[in-house]
Amino acid sequence: MSPTSSAPVPDQPATPPRTTPGNQAPGRPAPDSTRRSERSRRAIYDAALALVGEVGYPRTTIEAIASRAGVGKQTIYRWWTSKGEVLLEAFLDLSQRAAEELGEEWVFPDTGDLAADLKLVLRATVDEMLDPRFEAPARALAAQGVVDEQLGRTFVTQLLEPQLQLYVERLKSAQEQGQVRRDVDPRIALELFVSPLAQRWLQRSGPLTHEYTDTLVDYALGGLSPR
Repeated sequence: MSPTSSAPVPDQPATPPRTTPGNQAPGRPAPDSTRRSERSRRAIYDAALALVGEVGYPRTTIEAIASRAGVGKQTIYRWWTSKGEVLLEAFLDLSQRAAEELGEEWVFPDTGDLAADLKLVLRATVDEMLDPRFEAPARALAAQGVVDEQLGRTFVTQLLEPQLQLYVERLKSAQEQGQVRRDVDPRIALELFVSPLAQRWLQRSGPLTHEYTDTLVDYALGGLSPR
């Protein structure tokens, strides 16, 4: 039979309708917008952290973050109003993931030896401050928080203050054990440990070492211990 014969042509299947949320193809799950949004959010976090580490905060832009994350700029502006907000949320997420890697909720040690507990925590703090994953975004947020009051307040409220309260509770426990004077305000006393360390880190005025933080503890407890 030649190609041009007039034999009847079998009926062709109808063109399948375009799949829409209200007209989903049978057997195919509907797109998960929540999962898609989470993937985009994660990509934006990673892009913001990477760019700040590579080019610095001043040269990091919303456009660059969007391009690096593979999303539209409007996607970022739908969730955040500035690159500072993006970086803050990305850093909070990074801190949360680091805590989850430990496998359990971190608590301030209370072995009964206040000096040993403080030295352990401050040594870990130094290690985190010098970790490239944390250092660049933390410095950027600390600097930007000086000129952006709202960002600075959010950084303190959501990240720093919860950590400082752990020092407060540990010092209160030490007071109950007779290791710290009763007339000491724990919220002020904790600054004897953390403020010199933060100042040295921010201004790079000296090396950050375990020996340095051990000395901070020894000096501070010399003034806090009962006379």
